[in-house]
Amino acid sequence: IQLVESGGGSVQAGGSLRLSCAASGRPANRYSMAWFRQGPGKRREFVAAINWKGDETRYEDSVKGRFTISRDNAEDSMYLQMDDLKPEDTAIYYCAASSVIAATNLPNLYNFWGMGTQVTVSS
Repeated sequence: IQLVESGGGSVQAGGSLRLSCAASGRPANRYSMAWFRQGPGKRREFVAAINWKGDETRYEDSVKGRFTISRDNAEDSMYLQMDDLKPEDTAIYYCAASSVIAATNLPNLYNFWGMGTQVTVSS
């Protein structure tokens, strides 16, 4: 499966962005999917995950209540709605897919990764 992210950009603090991840090659509904991010000088970290069916989600604590992950298996796509963005959300955001059924936050369980999309939040 190939993954391509889009929707990144530059916004001011308090603004919103919606990231998209388009899957191709195999049906996305065979995979759980997630967003990870890597900020300047930081390690890659988990943001949010969703199971193959779309009825189980999990979030990193700092984004709970601000970010919403969703998917549309008919469109082989996954999304991340990001509201109330903060400067510390600045990072490259990566889409990932896992053959594990549940929504997992463990990066080593994700077999496929996109190239990333840059999100920059200014204060």
